[in-house]
Amino acid sequence: MTTLARLGTHRTAITVLAAITGLYMALVVFNNITDFGTNKDFVVHVLAMDTTFKTPGTIWRAITSEGWAVAAYIAIIVWETLTAIALITSVIAWIRDPGGWARRLTSLGLLMMIALFGLGFIVIGGEWFQMWQSSKWNGIEAAFRNVMIASAALVVTLLPSSQGQRTT
Repeated sequence: MTTLARLGTHRTAITVLAAITGLYMALVVFNNITDFGTNKDFVVHVLAMDTTFKTPGTIWRAITSEGWAVAAYIAIIVWETLTAIALITSVIAWIRDPGGWARRLTSLGLLMMIALFGLGFIVIGGEWFQMWQSSKWNGIEAAFRNVMIASAALVVTLLPSSQGQRTT
């Protein structure tokens, strides 16, 4: 198959989507490590619930220990790193040998991304810690955008190949 004909394949679409999301996650990790304090402050304030409405029915959930907040932030960075590794490794797999595990690795990385931004930021941060109430420390829109990007890429990844080729 010529290079031009290969560009429009399902395999190429998955590879490009995995590359974009993998690079994005790698840059997120890079930024969180090289500018540790900025996003650490975000996690500290969300967990402390210090810019929410402070109603008695929810404020008891606040975690005000900076040590616990830093531990949570480090756990987020570790998860982001593993996500980036899974996605970047999947790109290499699609390029080298798309058989067997390339699709599973792409799906894993995308599901990890959805779990981080959907469960971690929207469900836990947004609802449990009431992040949506904060005008300053509200990451719901960014998290939703990341969930939608990863979800769209996951749908494309899990679709059967339209060219009748096996993408595994």
